[in-house]
Amino acid sequence: MIPQIAAALPAADPAVLLPLALLLAAAGAVTGVLAGLFGVGGGAITVPLLYEVFGLLGVADEVRMPLAVGTSLAIIIPTSLQSARGHYLRGAMDTAVIRAWALPVLAGVLAGAAIARVAPAAVFQAVFVLVAGVNAVKLLFGRDGWRLSGMLPGGWLLRLYGLAIGLASALMGIGGGAITNLILTLHGRDIRNSVATASAVGVLISIPGTAGYVWAGWGRAGLAPFSLGFVSLLAFALMVPATVLTTRIGVRLAHALPRRALELGFGLFLLLVAARFVVTLAGG
Repeated sequence: MIPQIAAALPAADPAVLLPLALLLAAAGAVTGVLAGLFGVGGGAITVPLLYEVFGLLGVADEVRMPLAVGTSLAIIIPTSLQSARGHYLRGAMDTAVIRAWALPVLAGVLAGAAIARVAPAAVFQAVFVLVAGVNAVKLLFGRDGWRLSGMLPGGWLLRLYGLAIGLASALMGIGGGAITNLILTLHGRDIRNSVATASAVGVLISIPGTAGYVWAGWGRAGLAPFSLGFVSLLAFALMVPATVLTTRIGVRLAHALPRRALELGFGLFLLLVAARFVVTLAGG
């Protein structure tokens, strides 16, 4: 496998690789700010971007989307760790919810990785559109009255939420921030508490999710150079340093901006992501 990867790299055109490398580094910087600001791992921006970059590199269509998702999960690991640490030190994280969700989230992530081994690209894109679109509507147009209840449920229903977060996040290549924020705010949690708790969920999702996508893509043909299963090591190496450097900026902004500004910013961001994949699903 390693000799095949090494042989593939010299065939790449440096005139194409240099601007792509700069684009990936810039995307990493934006991803870091978003991770700290919204409690997300940045997957909602890295997946669409990586999908386009891998297309320019000639990655086969049947593996292009899962490669973007798996690589995104790998990039989320250091980003989510730093974001979670920053919010934890500020005392805004709900550790009781994190403990209740730990095992269900893990089960959902592993199930998502298993599905990734056989699912077509449209499945990943449809999940992206559904989750991001619902979140955007809630954040942009919802009022305080848009709630399922004033508090989170307990027992099996709370754990079912964790399972759904892990499964959908593994199929989307995100750290779970978008879904966690939706669930917590629908149950009356403040947006800052939701953002902080979501950052810890990103840690629960990204590490096992990355391992699962390495397994799911192991031995598949048509991957990008220097890929380990459905994880591009080249994209990881270019994007991670920038994300780590800029995450702390997002954390500071999250605790400085008004609540409504956070909701509107996150909603508009998710709406753009959903619209991008609607175009893809429609054959655009």
